[in-house]
Amino acid sequence: MNAEAKPYVGKSVPDIKTEKREKEKVQKVRRGPFSSLGRRIMAINLFSVVFLAGAILYLDQFRDGLIEARFQALTTNGRMIAGALGEAALQEVSIDGQVQSLTLDSPQIKRVLRRLSIITSTPALLFDREGILIADSRRLISAGRNIVSEELPPPEVKSPVRLFFEELYDGWEKLFPDKYDYPIFPTNPVPSGADFQEIGVAINGDNARMTRQTQKGELMLSVSVPVQGFKHILGGLLLTENGNGIDDAVRSAQVTTLIVFAVTLVITLLLSLFLARTIAAPIHMLAEAADKVRRGIGRRIVIPDFSKRKDEIGDLSTSLRAMTTALYDRLDAIEAFAADVAHELKNPLTSLGTAVQAFERVKDEATREKLRAVISSDVKRLDRLITDISAASRIDAELSRSEGEPVDLVKLIEGVLDSYRTTQMFSSLSFDFDRPADPIVINGLPGRIGQVMRNLVDNAISFSPENGHVVIRLVSRETGVELTVEDDGPGIPENKLDAIFSRFYTERPKSEGFGRHSGLGLSISRLIIEAHGGSITARNRCDEKGVIKGATFLIKLPK
Repeated sequence: MNAEAKPYVGKSVPDIKTEKREKEKVQKVRRGPFSSLGRRIMAINLFSVVFLAGAILYLDQFRDGLIEARFQALTTNGRMIAGALGEAALQEVSIDGQVQSLTLDSPQIKRVLRRLSIITSTPALLFDREGILIADSRRLISAGRNIVSEELPPPEVKSPVRLFFEELYDGWEKLFPDKYDYPIFPTNPVPSGADFQEIGVAINGDNARMTRQTQKGELMLSVSVPVQGFKHILGGLLLTENGNGIDDAVRSAQVTTLIVFAVTLVITLLLSLFLARTIAAPIHMLAEAADKVRRGIGRRIVIPDFSKRKDEIGDLSTSLRAMTTALYDRLDAIEAFAADVAHELKNPLTSLGTAVQAFERVKDEATREKLRAVISSDVKRLDRLITDISAASRIDAELSRSEGEPVDLVKLIEGVLDSYRTTQMFSSLSFDFDRPADPIVINGLPGRIGQVMRNLVDNAISFSPENGHVVIRLVSRETGVELTVEDDGPGIPENKLDAIFSRFYTERPKSEGFGRHSGLGLSISRLIIEAHGGSITARNRCDEKGVIKGATFLIKLPK
């Protein structure tokens, strides 16, 4: 074994138990139809709907607006009735302007009050300046035996859906009844000005309003208006109205809001569920496939293909499929490499074992000397194989984690050729470099690119005849950089132009001894070039008659 091999360090019992627990924990993950991501999507979408519905159901502003509108209507009716009562009171004034009797306690005033109360459909109480009740419109109407007729609207036909939500709303209202903090409306049979503080304000010449509630919790609205006659305050007029209409309007609006909320909730829930399924379900499928890849032994797991979605999940699916394919390819390459290594090591080991066994049996010294040479050759061959295999393994790991840097190819090639011109100065070989006029810079690993150049030049030297010529050409094109290494050797068999880049493939000249090369040089060169995003190919150089004049290795690298 080589010196860089590291001994196996076994795991302790606690580490093995921890790893087992983690594996079981991952395997126990089960994803139901409503995943965490799906629940969060639905929760976020539903929160805004629920919050909006809660804000709408809280209709204090709507209720206050209705109360304000009713107050304004009561004030308008009160001013109209008070003005008519003041004009009726002036009928007691003489022609010369002397006041004989200016009072609100007269049959004419009561007839006007009764008539206007019927027209406005508003109960009214009339008080004098002392706060004593003069007239009650309800008693006046009943005393006059007037028949008040009002056309009723046609009966409302409610849908079962609205009836259901009305019952639901009524049940909710019983659980959480409205609580008003208003004064209690007076229920005296014969009320006085002291029961209504707004009457005191009206007698002093100002309008006033008041919100009260009955013992049953119903709203009661009241407005007081001063009654003036001949620039005198004659009394105060009080108009009252039951707030049941306001409560009914608020209830109708809340029920309608509840129906809209329910429909919106169902639609939002369905859309959220659809969105969650279109996002969470594919992610779950990808995660489960990734878990199967992690646990899969001896079988390939196909990652689901969502590339047709044309979105981020489709991109994730494409990336995972490409990553899994690269992983399987790497595993296949590792298995093939291990098989090739085992095969290449087996041959010298077999030869070495046979030679050792024969050495123990043979007594002839000459034969024993030949066996020693075989044993020495096999040991050196094993050493070269292990060294090259170790180097190939390190290159693969280095290329996967190293960062590239600017590489001036002209200077790099000149440096490589200078070293060969020095070492081969006594040989008949010549080295030429057809260099470009301008520098050519690419991004890569200068050490590894130099290694490729040395491998190719070594290969050209080994196949070149006496007075051979090795030429390196470097050309910059729009698509990238082209680098060729040419020799004057016998060329390469046409059916071996691609096989020579396979691991442990050797086809050396007869002048070289067997086992001097491991057959990894060109394989390592292709590995390095492909890691730089380029390609390396081989072809033969032929003359006009088709006679092979040598071999050419072409390297293409991106700029």
